[in-house]
Amino acid sequence: MIGRGRWRRWRARLQPVSGNHITLLQNGAAFFPALVAAIDTAQHEIHLETYIFHADRSTEAVHDALLRAAARGVAVQVLIDGIGSRDFPDAWRQSFQTAGVRLLTYHPLVSVWRANPRSLRRLHRKLAVIDARLAFVGGINLIDDFEPRRHEVARLDFSTVVEGPILARIHHSTRRLWKRVARAQLQRDEATSPVIKPSWPNEGHQRVAFVERDNFAHRRDIERSYVAALARAQSEILLANAYFLPGSRFRKLLKKAAARGVIVKLLVQGRTDHPFFQAAARALYGDLMAAGVQIAEYRASELHAKVAVIDGQWATVGSSNIDPFSLLMAREANIVVEDARFAADLGQRLDAAFNAASALDPDRWQRRPWTRRVLSWLAYGVVRGIVGLVGAGRWA
Repeated sequence: MIGRGRWRRWRARLQPVSGNHITLLQNGAAFFPALVAAIDTAQHEIHLETYIFHADRSTEAVHDALLRAAARGVAVQVLIDGIGSRDFPDAWRQSFQTAGVRLLTYHPLVSVWRANPRSLRRLHRKLAVIDARLAFVGGINLIDDFEPRRHEVARLDFSTVVEGPILARIHHSTRRLWKRVARAQLQRDEATSPVIKPSWPNEGHQRVAFVERDNFAHRRDIERSYVAALARAQSEILLANAYFLPGSRFRKLLKKAAARGVIVKLLVQGRTDHPFFQAAARALYGDLMAAGVQIAEYRASELHAKVAVIDGQWATVGSSNIDPFSLLMAREANIVVEDARFAADLGQRLDAAFNAASALDPDRWQRRPWTRRVLSWLAYGVVRGIVGLVGAGRWA
């Protein structure tokens, strides 16, 4: 249990800030042009963080925009993950170095065979901050919607453009993480010069919190923000999450909400790039559906979203899955928006995806072949074992 003093400090740290303007972006078709346009307006500095930076037709435009920014004197700092971006091309590394773009790799992958279990603590954030006046926060990696597996329908994912006072917290977080990684790798700590203060071009009307997860002061912040919202839910909970494997407290809150008459809809992956993890997640579906939770598997393409809408007022968009790897190990970043108009926009998109997905029937689910049920529980047990081996914290 969290103590009262720590709870008050957490509440103060996560208190939403008023006066922001948030724009919802769905899929790469909206995200990549907006990101490139923002980079092309940069005058002072660019901070970019991503789990995957894949060389393809969409990301080539981002790569080229970063080179243009560096050529006009903008301080460009790019932080990629050692596993997610392990295939980052050497030619792009060289082009960054030649242009003056600083590139760092978070926990570089030295050897799979010598990997420490703690190497599961990855940089999973998807952030970009331009001149400390606007930011992109969400779940979209730097990879084309149709890569690496070709689908007829684009990968379902979301990001946001953030403007307003919350930029102060987002900018501080990106600068702080860059410095920590640079110092850990014995790199020169070249702070942006001059150090600019966050600003924003217009006054918005949305209350927004920036919620991050790390292994220092923010170990449980994202999980607690979800838990607090679920506990207050009165009418409807919409969750879309690519890798859904929550702990017991999270599951109990969903079941309690359904028991008190809240409509609870969960959209999960039908097609997946991690079938073992999907098998583990499916071990939990029967219990949730028996409690009244509606579950649908999205099969039109890959579901990569990590979003939620509760009671048409509270919404979150970010990088964090609802699983032990995101909630207990990785560096993640979400925004929470308390605004009916934003929640309605995201909610309509989630409803459309849910209605187009394959709804699971509770009775038929219980009659699945026993071999599938056993395999699911074996996979679930393995995931629990990995979490215990890493020593990431309590999860059940």
